[in-house]
Amino acid sequence: MNSISDLIDFDSLLTPEERKLRDRVRAFVDADIRPNIAQWYESATFPLEIVPELGRLGLLGMHLQGYGCAGGSAVDYGLAGAELEAGDSGLRTFVSVQGSLAMSAIYKHGSEEQKQEWLPAMAKGEAIGCFGLTEPTAGSDPSGMKTFARRDGNDWVLNGSKRWIGLASVAQVAVIWAQTEEGIRGFVVPTSTPGFTATPIEPKLSMRASIQCDIDLVDMRLPESAVLPNVVGLRGPFSCLNEARYGIIWGAMGAARDSFEAALAYSQERLQFDKPLAGYQLTQQKLVDMALEINKGFLLALHLGRKKDAGTLQIDQISVGKLNNCREAIKIAREARTILGGNGITLDYSPLRHANNLESVRTYEGTDEVHTLILGNKLTGIPAFR
Repeated sequence: MNSISDLIDFDSLLTPEERKLRDRVRAFVDADIRPNIAQWYESATFPLEIVPELGRLGLLGMHLQGYGCAGGSAVDYGLAGAELEAGDSGLRTFVSVQGSLAMSAIYKHGSEEQKQEWLPAMAKGEAIGCFGLTEPTAGSDPSGMKTFARRDGNDWVLNGSKRWIGLASVAQVAVIWAQTEEGIRGFVVPTSTPGFTATPIEPKLSMRASIQCDIDLVDMRLPESAVLPNVVGLRGPFSCLNEARYGIIWGAMGAARDSFEAALAYSQERLQFDKPLAGYQLTQQKLVDMALEINKGFLLALHLGRKKDAGTLQIDQISVGKLNNCREAIKIAREARTILGGNGITLDYSPLRHANNLESVRTYEGTDEVHTLILGNKLTGIPAFR
């Protein structure tokens, strides 16, 4: 953690190499993101100019092996995600959509030709990917998707729509999931394909320094070679969603830590009744409660990351981390804002920006309700989704 919020010597649990990676990403965020993020957020701009640098840092598909990817560990990926989201959730979301979703789909389920065509360019940031699963009427229940792909000779013809698809309007390639007569299949789609249209969703109160889109697919014709050959059914997209959910466990705590640090610094400088806010018992209670949850959240993230690296992480354990850390991070960001008073509603300070962003992070890759039901099923053995 290497932060004043670290009450338990968290860094002693990391290897020197892990700390170096964390510090390298933190330095990038400090130099390139923090000075600009308020302007990007205010103007609802995602800075495409940083994408090549994310590639040079090895952060795109960093958990994948070969094809120009960094081949880092799950803990490496988590530590990087926490630092990126300390800058802004939109930044970590870019890395997640690119690496955990689009690249992972091609890496896990694609043909060798698909991997060679797309993964090296995506790892460098020379090509951007998106992941088309969610639809206007199929969010938490993707099995209800209406997008359909029908065979037409040697081709496939897709019709349907997708919603809340990150990066779609700036992507060169989309992984689109569709119903077929043989089950749900994934398709690798160059976004220049006739019939593919991506429209940014605006205006937004959250994730403003990020891009989410509606996608319309109208008689989009694809060759057989576009199909992801190695998976049929929802286990295909879910295997990618679990990668993204894991990253959120770390990322949310990065936003929480940054909110805490902003509030702590402010409380030490802001004078009320002739002494700093930090000198009041009520303020200290807020700071202590926030720091405790940050420490617990990072411990949980590290434990799950070590299990992921060991190959022993269970899907329901990802839900533990995603549900808990998103829920606590939003509480921390909101509480940090109270210490800032009225000044906390301006973009001069990060907590309310983080809180607004975390409303999206809390929703995507499984709402609180979905992860609660996953864990309820684990505890009781009774599925209660319907």
